[in-house]
Amino acid sequence: MTHSVLHPTRLQQTRLQQARELELPSREAMLRRAPSVQQFWDSHRQLLSDAWREWEAVEQDKLAILDSGLIDEALRTAVKQAWENPERETDVKALMTEVATDVYQFQLFDVERIADLRNMLEQAWDAGIPLRPPYGIVLNRRGAMLDRRSEGYLAAPGFQAFYQQLLDTYMRPISRLLFPEIIGYDSQSFGFSIHYQPTTDASIRPHTDASSVTLNINMNLPDETFEGSELDVLDAASGDAVRFSFTPGSAMLHRGNVPHAAQPITSGQRSNLVLWLYGERGQIPPQGAQRRAIPARDRWVASSAEQDDFAPF
Repeated sequence: MTHSVLHPTRLQQTRLQQARELELPSREAMLRRAPSVQQFWDSHRQLLSDAWREWEAVEQDKLAILDSGLIDEALRTAVKQAWENPERETDVKALMTEVATDVYQFQLFDVERIADLRNMLEQAWDAGIPLRPPYGIVLNRRGAMLDRRSEGYLAAPGFQAFYQQLLDTYMRPISRLLFPEIIGYDSQSFGFSIHYQPTTDASIRPHTDASSVTLNINMNLPDETFEGSELDVLDAASGDAVRFSFTPGSAMLHRGNVPHAAQPITSGQRSNLVLWLYGERGQIPPQGAQRRAIPARDRWVASSAEQDDFAPF
Protein backbone atom coordinates (compact mmCIF):
# COMPACT_ATOMS: atom_id res chain seq x y z
CA MET A 1 0.00 0.00 0.00
CA THR A 2 1.29 3.41 -0.86
CA HIS A 3 0.51 6.55 1.02
CA SER A 4 0.46 10.02 -0.44
CA VAL A 5 2.47 12.54 1.53
CA LEU A 6 1.42 16.17 1.64
CA HIS A 7 4.18 18.72 1.75
CA PRO A 8 4.13 20.50 5.12
CA THR A 9 3.69 23.94 3.53
CA ARG A 10 0.45 22.81 1.92
CA LEU A 11 -0.95 22.02 5.33
CA GLN A 12 -0.17 25.48 6.63
CA GLN A 13 -2.17 28.58 5.92
CA THR A 14 -0.37 31.72 4.93
CA ARG A 15 -0.65 34.77 7.15
CA LEU A 16 -2.94 36.35 4.58
CA GLN A 17 -5.27 33.35 4.65
CA GLN A 18 -5.28 33.36 8.46
CA ALA A 19 -6.18 37.06 8.55
CA ARG A 20 -9.00 36.58 6.07
CA GLU A 21 -10.55 33.91 8.27
CA LEU A 22 -10.67 36.12 11.37
CA GLU A 23 -14.14 36.99 12.58
CA LEU A 24 -14.29 40.75 12.93
CA PRO A 25 -16.01 42.07 16.08
CA SER A 26 -19.53 43.33 15.48
CA ARG A 27 -19.96 46.96 14.53
CA GLU A 28 -22.04 47.52 17.64
CA ALA A 29 -19.23 46.16 19.83
CA MET A 30 -16.71 48.40 18.05
CA LEU A 31 -18.86 51.51 18.42
CA ARG A 32 -19.28 50.95 22.16
CA ARG A 33 -15.59 50.01 22.41
CA ALA A 34 -16.18 46.75 24.22
CA PRO A 35 -13.05 45.31 25.91
CA SER A 36 -13.21 42.29 23.59
CA VAL A 37 -12.70 44.60 20.61
CA GLN A 38 -9.43 45.99 21.95
CA GLN A 39 -8.35 42.45 22.77
CA PHE A 40 -9.10 41.39 19.17
CA TRP A 41 -6.90 44.09 17.65
CA ASP A 42 -4.10 43.68 20.21
CA SER A 43 -3.88 39.91 19.86
CA HIS A 44 -3.85 40.00 16.05
CA ARG A 45 -1.67 43.05 15.46
CA GLN A 46 1.36 41.13 14.14
CA LEU A 47 -0.79 38.78 12.09
CA LEU A 48 -2.52 41.70 10.36
CA SER A 49 0.78 43.45 9.70
CA ASP A 50 2.17 40.25 8.15
CA ALA A 51 -1.01 39.78 6.11
CA TRP A 52 -0.84 43.27 4.62
CA ARG A 53 2.79 42.72 3.64
CA GLU A 54 1.89 39.43 2.00
CA TRP A 55 -1.16 40.94 0.28
CA GLU A 56 0.93 43.71 -1.24
CA ALA A 57 3.48 41.19 -2.52
CA VAL A 58 0.77 39.00 -4.04
CA GLU A 59 -1.04 41.95 -5.64
CA GLN A 60 2.02 43.96 -6.68
CA ASP A 61 1.33 43.60 -10.41
CA LYS A 62 -2.15 45.06 -9.90
CA LEU A 63 -1.19 47.91 -7.58
CA ALA A 64 0.00 51.27 -8.81
CA ILE A 65 3.25 52.63 -7.39
CA LEU A 66 2.47 55.42 -4.94
CA ASP A 67 5.13 58.10 -5.27
CA SER A 68 5.61 61.88 -5.41
CA GLY A 69 4.11 61.88 -8.90
CA LEU A 70 0.71 61.81 -7.22
CA ILE A 71 1.36 65.33 -5.93
CA ASP A 72 0.22 68.31 -8.00
CA GLU A 73 3.18 69.38 -10.14
CA ALA A 74 3.23 73.03 -9.05
CA LEU A 75 3.16 72.08 -5.38
CA ARG A 76 5.69 69.28 -5.82
CA THR A 77 8.14 71.66 -7.53
CA ALA A 78 7.71 74.45 -4.98
CA VAL A 79 8.12 72.10 -2.02
CA LYS A 80 11.20 70.48 -3.55
CA GLN A 81 12.80 73.91 -3.98
CA ALA A 82 11.93 74.87 -0.40
CA TRP A 83 13.60 71.75 0.95
CA GLU A 84 16.71 72.65 -1.04
CA ASN A 85 16.57 76.34 -0.11
CA PRO A 86 14.10 77.24 2.69
CA GLU A 87 14.06 80.88 1.59
CA ARG A 88 12.09 79.69 -1.44
CA GLU A 89 9.14 78.75 0.80
CA THR A 90 7.30 81.87 -0.39
CA ASP A 91 6.63 79.97 -3.61
CA VAL A 92 4.81 77.32 -1.58
CA LYS A 93 2.74 79.90 0.28
CA ALA A 94 1.76 81.51 -3.01
CA LEU A 95 -0.12 78.30 -3.88
CA MET A 96 -2.23 78.57 -0.72
CA THR A 97 -5.50 80.53 -0.65
CA GLU A 98 -6.76 81.67 2.76
CA VAL A 99 -10.49 81.14 2.29
CA ALA A 100 -11.36 81.91 5.92
CA THR A 101 -9.33 82.89 8.98
CA ASP A 102 -6.70 80.17 9.49
CA VAL A 103 -8.24 77.99 6.77
CA TYR A 104 -6.26 77.42 3.56
CA GLN A 105 -7.25 75.67 0.35
CA PHE A 106 -4.86 74.34 -2.30
CA GLN A 107 -4.40 71.59 -4.88
CA LEU A 108 -2.54 68.67 -3.34
CA PHE A 109 -3.01 65.71 -5.70
CA ASP A 110 -2.55 65.58 -9.45
CA VAL A 111 -6.05 65.06 -10.84
CA GLU A 112 -4.79 62.55 -13.40
CA ARG A 113 -3.11 60.38 -10.73
CA ILE A 114 -5.83 60.28 -8.08
CA ALA A 115 -7.16 57.07 -9.62
CA ASP A 116 -3.92 55.26 -8.67
CA LEU A 117 -4.40 55.99 -4.98
CA ARG A 118 -8.15 55.47 -5.02
CA ASN A 119 -7.80 52.12 -6.77
CA MET A 120 -5.23 51.01 -4.23
CA LEU A 121 -7.57 51.95 -1.37
CA GLU A 122 -10.49 50.17 -3.05
CA GLN A 123 -8.37 47.04 -3.46
CA ALA A 124 -7.31 47.24 0.18
CA TRP A 125 -10.91 47.59 1.36
CA ASP A 126 -11.78 44.49 -0.67
CA ALA A 127 -8.73 42.48 0.45
CA GLY A 128 -10.62 40.60 3.16
CA ILE A 129 -8.15 41.69 5.87
CA PRO A 130 -9.87 43.22 8.92
CA LEU A 131 -9.67 47.01 8.95
CA ARG A 132 -10.80 49.12 11.86
CA PRO A 133 -13.23 51.90 10.89
CA PRO A 134 -13.06 55.33 12.57
CA TYR A 135 -15.07 54.77 15.76
CA GLY A 136 -16.70 58.17 15.82
CA ILE A 137 -18.21 57.69 12.37
CA VAL A 138 -21.30 55.61 13.01
CA LEU A 139 -22.26 54.24 9.61
CA ASN A 140 -19.05 54.50 7.62
CA ARG A 141 -18.51 51.30 5.65
CA ARG A 142 -15.39 52.22 3.69
CA GLY A 143 -13.38 54.15 6.25
CA ALA A 144 -10.06 52.95 7.65
CA MET A 145 -7.38 53.99 10.10
CA LEU A 146 -4.16 54.97 8.36
CA ASP A 147 -1.57 55.53 11.09
CA ARG A 148 0.42 52.70 12.68
CA ARG A 149 -0.46 53.98 16.15
CA SER A 150 -4.06 52.87 15.47
CA GLU A 151 -5.11 49.26 15.85
CA GLY A 152 -6.41 47.61 12.70
CA TYR A 153 -4.69 50.19 10.48
CA LEU A 154 -3.92 49.87 6.78
CA ALA A 155 -0.42 48.41 7.15
CA ALA A 156 0.39 47.78 3.47
CA PRO A 157 4.09 48.85 3.23
CA GLY A 158 3.73 50.76 -0.03
CA PHE A 159 0.82 52.79 1.27
CA GLN A 160 2.60 53.45 4.56
CA ALA A 161 5.67 54.80 2.76
CA PHE A 162 3.50 57.19 0.76
CA TYR A 163 1.48 58.20 3.84
CA GLN A 164 4.71 59.04 5.69
CA GLN A 165 5.93 61.09 2.73
CA LEU A 166 2.70 63.11 2.78
CA LEU A 167 3.23 63.88 6.46
CA ASP A 168 6.97 64.54 6.51
CA THR A 169 7.65 66.14 3.14
CA TYR A 170 4.46 68.14 2.69
CA MET A 171 2.07 68.47 5.62
CA ARG A 172 4.46 69.25 8.47
CA PRO A 173 6.59 71.98 6.79
CA ILE A 174 3.58 73.59 5.08
CA SER A 175 1.71 73.63 8.40
CA ARG A 176 4.71 75.25 10.09
CA LEU A 177 4.82 77.83 7.31
CA LEU A 178 1.17 78.81 7.77
CA PHE A 179 0.91 78.22 11.54
CA PRO A 180 4.38 78.65 13.13
CA GLU A 181 2.92 78.37 16.63
CA ILE A 182 2.42 74.61 16.12
CA ILE A 183 6.17 73.91 16.12
CA GLY A 184 6.74 71.63 19.09
CA TYR A 185 3.16 70.40 18.81
CA ASP A 186 3.50 68.60 15.47
CA SER A 187 5.76 65.61 16.11
CA GLN A 188 2.99 62.98 16.15
CA SER A 189 0.47 62.02 13.48
CA PHE A 190 -2.95 60.47 13.08
CA GLY A 191 -4.97 59.67 9.98
CA PHE A 192 -8.10 58.03 8.67
CA SER A 193 -10.20 57.81 5.53
CA ILE A 194 -13.87 58.68 5.35
CA HIS A 195 -16.51 57.94 2.75
CA TYR A 196 -19.71 59.99 2.52
CA GLN A 197 -22.83 58.81 0.73
CA PRO A 198 -26.53 59.44 1.39
CA THR A 199 -27.28 55.94 2.71
CA THR A 200 -24.41 55.73 5.24
CA ASP A 201 -22.45 58.66 6.64
CA ALA A 202 -24.16 61.67 5.09
CA SER A 203 -22.79 64.47 7.30
CA ILE A 204 -20.77 65.32 10.39
CA ARG A 205 -22.04 67.77 13.00
CA PRO A 206 -20.06 70.90 13.96
CA HIS A 207 -16.92 70.03 15.90
CA THR A 208 -13.26 70.85 16.44
CA ASP A 209 -10.38 68.39 16.10
CA ALA A 210 -8.01 67.12 18.79
CA SER A 211 -5.13 68.26 16.59
CA SER A 212 -2.74 71.15 16.21
CA VAL A 213 -3.53 71.19 12.51
CA THR A 214 -5.79 69.16 10.20
CA LEU A 215 -5.34 68.34 6.51
CA ASN A 216 -8.54 67.24 4.73
CA ILE A 217 -7.91 65.88 1.21
CA ASN A 218 -10.56 65.06 -1.38
CA MET A 219 -10.08 61.74 -3.16
CA ASN A 220 -12.88 61.91 -5.73
CA LEU A 221 -12.07 61.09 -9.32
CA PRO A 222 -12.67 63.82 -11.93
CA ASP A 223 -15.86 62.14 -13.20
CA GLU A 224 -17.11 61.24 -9.71
CA THR A 225 -19.57 64.02 -9.01
CA PHE A 226 -21.64 64.57 -5.89
CA GLU A 227 -24.12 67.10 -4.55
CA GLY A 228 -24.08 68.59 -1.06
CA SER A 229 -21.36 67.54 1.40
CA GLU A 230 -19.89 71.06 1.57
CA LEU A 231 -17.49 71.91 4.37
CA ASP A 232 -18.64 74.67 6.72
CA VAL A 233 -15.97 76.46 8.75
CA LEU A 234 -16.40 79.24 11.29
CA ASP A 235 -14.50 82.37 10.30
CA ALA A 236 -12.96 83.63 13.54
CA ALA A 237 -12.72 87.18 12.19
CA SER A 238 -16.36 87.61 11.16
CA GLY A 239 -18.02 84.97 13.30
CA ASP A 240 -19.87 83.73 10.23
CA ALA A 241 -19.93 80.20 8.83
CA VAL A 242 -18.24 79.99 5.44
CA ARG A 243 -19.11 77.14 3.09
CA PHE A 244 -16.72 75.46 0.64
CA SER A 245 -16.98 72.62 -1.84
CA PHE A 246 -14.26 70.04 -2.49
CA THR A 247 -12.93 69.35 -5.97
CA PRO A 248 -10.83 66.29 -6.94
CA GLY A 249 -7.41 66.38 -5.29
CA SER A 250 -8.03 69.64 -3.42
CA ALA A 251 -7.17 70.01 0.25
CA MET A 252 -8.17 72.16 3.20
CA LEU A 253 -5.56 72.88 5.88
CA HIS A 254 -6.66 74.47 9.15
CA ARG A 255 -5.91 74.71 12.83
CA GLY A 256 -7.60 71.90 14.73
CA ASN A 257 -9.50 74.36 16.92
CA VAL A 258 -11.39 75.84 13.95
CA PRO A 259 -15.04 74.71 14.25
CA HIS A 260 -16.19 72.91 11.11
CA ALA A 261 -18.90 70.55 9.86
CA ALA A 262 -19.77 68.47 6.80
CA GLN A 263 -23.14 69.26 5.25
CA PRO A 264 -25.39 66.34 4.20
CA ILE A 265 -24.50 64.71 0.91
CA THR A 266 -27.61 64.37 -1.25
CA SER A 267 -26.30 62.39 -4.21
CA GLY A 268 -23.12 60.66 -5.32
CA GLN A 269 -20.27 59.99 -2.91
CA ARG A 270 -17.30 61.86 -1.45
CA SER A 271 -14.07 60.18 -0.33
CA ASN A 272 -11.50 62.02 1.79
CA LEU A 273 -8.30 61.43 3.70
CA VAL A 274 -8.02 63.29 7.02
CA LEU A 275 -4.57 63.76 8.58
CA TRP A 276 -3.74 65.30 11.95
CA LEU A 277 -0.55 66.55 13.58
CA TYR A 278 -0.15 67.10 17.31
CA GLY A 279 2.51 66.86 20.01
CA GLU A 280 3.52 64.08 22.36
CA ARG A 281 0.57 62.39 24.09
CA GLY A 282 -1.85 64.53 22.09
CA GLN A 283 -0.61 67.94 23.17
CA ILE A 284 -1.81 70.91 21.12
CA PRO A 285 -0.93 74.63 21.31
CA PRO A 286 -2.66 76.45 24.18
CA GLN A 287 -5.72 78.50 23.30
CA GLY A 288 -4.68 81.89 22.00
CA ALA A 289 -1.07 80.88 21.36
CA GLN A 290 0.69 83.79 19.66
CA ARG A 291 2.56 83.37 16.43
CA ARG A 292 6.24 84.16 16.50
CA ALA A 293 8.80 84.68 13.81
CA ILE A 294 10.44 81.37 12.92
CA PRO A 295 13.47 81.13 10.62
CA ALA A 296 12.57 79.36 7.40
CA ARG A 297 15.30 76.78 7.98
CA ASP A 298 13.49 75.62 11.16
CA ARG A 299 10.47 74.61 9.13
CA TRP A 300 12.17 72.58 6.44
CA VAL A 301 13.90 70.01 8.64
CA ALA A 302 13.18 66.32 9.12
CA SER A 303 11.52 65.42 12.39
CA SER A 304 13.68 63.37 14.74
CA ALA A 305 10.98 62.87 17.39
CA GLU A 306 10.20 59.35 18.54
CA GLN A 307 6.66 58.20 17.82
CA ASP A 308 4.47 57.45 20.85
CA ASP A 309 1.42 55.19 20.91
CA PHE A 310 -1.23 57.78 21.76
CA ALA A 311 -4.27 57.76 19.45
CA PRO A 312 -7.17 60.23 19.86
CA PHE A 313 -9.72 57.54 18.98
